[in-house]
Amino acid sequence: MYRKTYVEIDENILKKNIEEIKKTYDNYEYYIGVVKNNAYGHGIKVINSLIEGGINYLAVSSLEEAIEARKYNREIPILCLEVIDLEYIYDCINNNVTLTVESLDYLEELNKMKLDYEVKIHLKLNTGMNRLGINNKKEVNKCVEIIDKNKKIVLEGIYTHLATSGISDKYYDEQINKFKELTNDIDLSKVPIVHLGRSLTLVNHDKLPFVNGIRLGIIMFGFSQSIKPDNSFKGKIRELRRKRLIKKLNISSSHLTNDLKIKTAFTLYSTVMTIKKVKQSEFVGYGALYFADKDINVAIIPIGYADGVTKNYKYVYIHGRKYNIVADSMDMLMVCVDGRVRTGDKVEIFGDNISIKEASKNNGINSYKLFNMITTRVPRVHIKDKEKVEIKY
Repeated sequence: MYRKTYVEIDENILKKNIEEIKKTYDNYEYYIGVVKNNAYGHGIKVINSLIEGGINYLAVSSLEEAIEARKYNREIPILCLEVIDLEYIYDCINNNVTLTVESLDYLEELNKMKLDYEVKIHLKLNTGMNRLGINNKKEVNKCVEIIDKNKKIVLEGIYTHLATSGISDKYYDEQINKFKELTNDIDLSKVPIVHLGRSLTLVNHDKLPFVNGIRLGIIMFGFSQSIKPDNSFKGKIRELRRKRLIKKLNISSSHLTNDLKIKTAFTLYSTVMTIKKVKQSEFVGYGALYFADKDINVAIIPIGYADGVTKNYKYVYIHGRKYNIVADSMDMLMVCVDGRVRTGDKVEIFGDNISIKEASKNNGINSYKLFNMITTRVPRVHIKDKEKVEIKY
């Protein structure tokens, strides 16, 4: 790398995370690893470590992502969660990519094609999120009828997407009931893969009897957004209110958990490029927004908002000590440091000292967005066993 700014990805941790998830929640047949946007910013190379841990199906957003994943693994089936233009149908077939069918019109167009080979599909149902999927029972039944008559179209799966955690809201139950209504005329036991839940569903709800697949996203990368039991006075009050709400809305049971032993594998590093001495009453950065109220040392760090990092991060760690970010720009951060910091010192943006959760809170965003904000301009250094490999995506 030409500048010492990089993300370190420990694939050994990712493999252990999957093993821990499968050990804790061992009653699913299909563990579908969602690796959208370069595996949540970790680099699509990690799919083999996820597979070694127990992932047996992948899901991506686009055909481009599926083809990129095929560079690293030719065998594992891949579901594309978005709709693929049917002019690329043979690219899907040649790369063993499963289509999402989210409308009757789309299936009818597919049905008109004179296919030489089988194409696998998953039928997407809209149970309330109103993004993709069929929400009409007659259309669902018509889709099944078309599929039954066309031997080149293989119904491998049926799924939906749940909008909420269902811990203290009614929407989880409403969506489950809608799914049951839409599939009432279908023998789901004959559908190879039925998947409704995601990471939040996994940790907060028991497996539904008609489901055999679960989509795993950010939880694979060491972050669970489950609400953990809080035995403090405020925590007990919140739990009491939650139980009252559950009773009032007649919500199905859910559970809080803190037993899952997973870790983040994503650490963002940079280095001190140079140090500037700034005198009292001088300013730092664009807009002259930071004024020094005394003589200070300012470390220039070669990472900025073009990499997905701004002064909203608030601070960095150098030699295990916290230092405040005072200004930012496209390619550089300016950090107020003391005399212990030297040019060339390693800088942690987040990782061991600054957790993903803490960095997300500082930025006013959720962890999903934080992972994905770190752009591909930043090289990923993959650690597997004892080997380090740098990849520029």
